[in-house]
Amino acid sequence: MGSEDTMRMSVDIGGTFTDLVVEDGTGLSLYKAPTVPSDPVQGILDVLGTAATARDVPLAELLGKVGAFVHATTRGLNAVLTGNAARTAFLTTAGHPDVLLLREGGRQDAFDFTVPFPEPYVPRALTFEVTERITSTGEVLTALDLDALERTCDQLVAADVEAIAVCLLWSTVNPEHELAVGEVLDRRLPGVPHTLSHALNPSLREYRRASSAAIDASLKPLMSDYFSALTERLRDAGLRGRILMVTSAGGVIDAADAVARPILTINSGPSMAPVAGRAYALADTGSDDVIVADAGGTTYDVTLVRRGEIPSTRSAWVGDVGTGHMTGLPSIDVKSVGSGGGSIAWVDEGGLLHVGPQSAGSVPGPACYGRGGRSATVTDAALVLGYLDADGFSSGAMTLDAEAAVVAVKTSVADVLGIDVIEAADAILQLTTEQMVRAIEEITVGQGIDPAKAVLIGGGGAAGLNAHAVAERLGCRTLVVPAVGAALAAAGALMSDLTAIYSATAPTITSSFAIERVDAALAELVEQGREFARKAGVAPEEATIALFAEARYPQQIWELEVPLRVTAFAGPDDVADLAEDFHRTHLEILGITDPASPVEIVSWGARVTVRLEEANHQVGALPRGSAEITRRRAFVPGRGITDVPVVPLAAMEPGRPVRGPLLVEAPFTTVVVAGDAQCRIGESGSLVIETETDRPEKED
Repeated sequence: MGSEDTMRMSVDIGGTFTDLVVEDGTGLSLYKAPTVPSDPVQGILDVLGTAATARDVPLAELLGKVGAFVHATTRGLNAVLTGNAARTAFLTTAGHPDVLLLREGGRQDAFDFTVPFPEPYVPRALTFEVTERITSTGEVLTALDLDALERTCDQLVAADVEAIAVCLLWSTVNPEHELAVGEVLDRRLPGVPHTLSHALNPSLREYRRASSAAIDASLKPLMSDYFSALTERLRDAGLRGRILMVTSAGGVIDAADAVARPILTINSGPSMAPVAGRAYALADTGSDDVIVADAGGTTYDVTLVRRGEIPSTRSAWVGDVGTGHMTGLPSIDVKSVGSGGGSIAWVDEGGLLHVGPQSAGSVPGPACYGRGGRSATVTDAALVLGYLDADGFSSGAMTLDAEAAVVAVKTSVADVLGIDVIEAADAILQLTTEQMVRAIEEITVGQGIDPAKAVLIGGGGAAGLNAHAVAERLGCRTLVVPAVGAALAAAGALMSDLTAIYSATAPTITSSFAIERVDAALAELVEQGREFARKAGVAPEEATIALFAEARYPQQIWELEVPLRVTAFAGPDDVADLAEDFHRTHLEILGITDPASPVEIVSWGARVTVRLEEANHQVGALPRGSAEITRRRAFVPGRGITDVPVVPLAAMEPGRPVRGPLLVEAPFTTVVVAGDAQCRIGESGSLVIETETDRPEKED
């Protein structure tokens, strides 16, 4: 936990707002400022200025107290999605130039020929074959042709490439040729960054290794410039503390490591919300089965946490599954749909209402922002229904134009459908709720899990508009809206540890286990973890190193991750324990097992964790308005527009619950409780809503 003189900050740049969470001796404080798409760093400086003004100190003085500054960004992700990454060349073993074209996946519907086959991440015109060949046992079958490589470098210079990815066959077993190619590239193209696949992602799957190397290389020029500008401008503003970047795997790394491997940050924004959601569910309800929902201005991100474990995947895609581009590296498994506060409502030619995936973003934003937006958004609909305070939106930072919201909803939806404006606004909110419910059902019911048995976490600035309705539709008995829920991802960044994941290729099978080779690989992984701790400035013994195997039954396509009980295999008993753990994991995840079958291990891994500081969930001096209970004209299903109590979160007393229908105004969000639900303050200062109907009556 920080002190009054040392604080930590985290920033999350969203599509609409840039969120800042500050941790000091009083707890967590939350601030927001509009995102500046043309200059994201300016948006960061703006929200820092907002915090300095709120605390009545100069910005330089505020930043001078910061020991660690944690940042999550979607800049790399957006560059890949929009095709604005660097002009990248791809070097691969002669005879295999189509690895990025053949790929994995494809059309979700194999017979839907209206969907074109995806283009490779690097076009064939920038794909170059390297004369060399390493065998699967690491032997040199064909020596590296250095003269041909020199001629290839001439072509790279002529093609004016900005980055280079190198992925040679079996470089994970013997990296000799990849390293030699890297040395030549350093000499011939010294200003052009490159990525060697064996160093970034030592995976047996060629497409994943090639794709991750290509994406990583393509992001290096862009992200290097971004991190340099971020660091320089923050230092100029007065920051002297450590700058850390959030990773897709749910941890943080030093900014220098992010520059060296920018692909690690590609899904950094959504990865932090599950970390915070898990912490608040445990603190306020004691539950470790959690549905974490983060509703921002553009997307609605959901994650299922089971028994306290945040799910991860190595098959994360940038873009649509199968037709996008696979990162091939560990990433928090997050389901996203285009339903956020800025999502645009529209009616198609057949008269059907839609919400999203288009978003008004921060520029021009919803119509009610008064920045030139004309389309009706979820935020406009909420204002029309009376759920938002036009004069005190975003803790008083903005004044909303209620008339513009009415005009937008009337023009875009009500008039087209021939219904009343209130009815149209309610339809927008109901459809948004259904889209959110479907996203959650996909990760729960779709996996045979009853969502009613989990706690729902409502995070994000737009979460409060639908969170209670979503909980009721799912049958969730408990909903938690953290007081810093409007910046759930940024709060999660302060609860995360310095992490790294290392991999080693040493394939073997339990029926003929190569103990010496495996133990050598595990020893190297442990040493890499210790070196990571040393670079982080802590003693190696203070790092937590969790070893795991990626295993499968022979002839299976996909592997499962199995934690290891040992750091080295002493004999047959340890191998038998690994097989037993795999059989149990296979049964739990896939519902079947084959104990008589041997287990094939494809690769080994180490997950290294270095604790930065003890996480602080408690809410401190959050910016908030009046603590007086008022009333506002708002829509209640079944009653229409009526007087509804407006209860500031600051006015709620621990141990004294209140009943809906009501509006709870938390910092930067309003929670709509449309039904007869019981609301109370949790241990962390969060709003806890009990939706069950068989609870005993309690005092209002």
